[in-house]
Amino acid sequence: MITPIMPVYNRANLAFERGEGPYLYTSDGKRYLDFAAGIAVNAFGHAHPYLVEKLHEQAKKLWHVSNIFRIPEGERLAQRLCDVTFADTVFFNNSGSEAWECGIKVIRKYFTHIGQPQKTRFITFQGCFHGRSMTGIAAAKTEKMVGGFGPLIDMFDQVPWNDLDAVRKAITPETASIHIEVVQGEGGMRAASTEFIQGLRKLCDEHGLLLFFDEIQCGMGRTGKLFAYEWHDVTPDVVCVAKGIGGGFPLGACLATEKAASGMLPGTHGSTYGGNPLAMAVGNAVLDLLDEKLLTQVNRVGEYLWKQFDTLIDEFPKLFATNTAPMFNEHRGKNLMQGLRCVNADDNLKLVAKLRENGLLCVGASDQVVRFLPPLIIEEKHVDEAMSIIKKTVADYLKAKDAA
Repeated sequence: MITPIMPVYNRANLAFERGEGPYLYTSDGKRYLDFAAGIAVNAFGHAHPYLVEKLHEQAKKLWHVSNIFRIPEGERLAQRLCDVTFADTVFFNNSGSEAWECGIKVIRKYFTHIGQPQKTRFITFQGCFHGRSMTGIAAAKTEKMVGGFGPLIDMFDQVPWNDLDAVRKAITPETASIHIEVVQGEGGMRAASTEFIQGLRKLCDEHGLLLFFDEIQCGMGRTGKLFAYEWHDVTPDVVCVAKGIGGGFPLGACLATEKAASGMLPGTHGSTYGGNPLAMAVGNAVLDLLDEKLLTQVNRVGEYLWKQFDTLIDEFPKLFATNTAPMFNEHRGKNLMQGLRCVNADDNLKLVAKLRENGLLCVGASDQVVRFLPPLIIEEKHVDEAMSIIKKTVADYLKAKDAA
């Protein structure tokens, strides 16, 4: 018999009653250190007092009016995002998938607007994840995503990760855009190199294409800069963002230059709930908190976490793959977005489950990776607490495997 909630998730048998900072608590009082953060959503942990205050403050005044009226807090948030990024304009919606779909529409509309309607195709990368809409699974092309949902929308040409020659060869007269996660999340926590990202910008400029970054998971401070592309000294044309921008409240955004969004006229796009007063109050509060002091902390604690994981890899080479192959970096990501690749294909999800039993939450990723996405507010003491749980769990896990 099917469950009342459609069974599309393989949920852990665990429910939480409340959260505080980087911790979650069950109804019986057991405490969990949350290094998953709602899969990079809870950027400031749980029940952050400032976010709670601003949400309550807005909830007492106005929830929803629709986008047929001006929403001043949305105008303020859009201006603030434009002031600190490449963007000239922003569209707000409710999720990463919607932000990504908006970016696809912006780009397609741009080329029609400038008289090049034949440019309809996007170059994407193996291992990519851009949500679970029909276009999202058409872009990903993985068996896990695609099975049973064909025929797929034919508009994505996928090439190997970090392979600039493959990208160059894939460009045709129909290509509109190159689209990439600056750091892949679901795909295995792979960070693109500066040489590669700058090479993509150069190819776009040479061929009249638009450069579209997916920063849904890696944006909003998670890598130690507001957006991960800032590490590579490039300027994109379109960026989609979600997760951390709402700190736990459903919020996504598509950022674009004036040129890229030149075809987006009244009636070309919309959202019933996107950018409503509640979401905009939280989005502005998130930006209030996401200052240089916090980014400095993310960089410092992220580097500390990296060193601890390197030590862990050296201590447990039977479980975690090493960096011995020059083209195969096994300790992946950037700052508070890190992944460890397991030697064996079935170890990463088993380890995630064992860590959960011992009080540490993290998530799996493709390519045998264990994914760690703690809230941006964690300190070194939280890393030490996590490492203590990880080392005990790994030792017990390997002992049990050897005995089996």
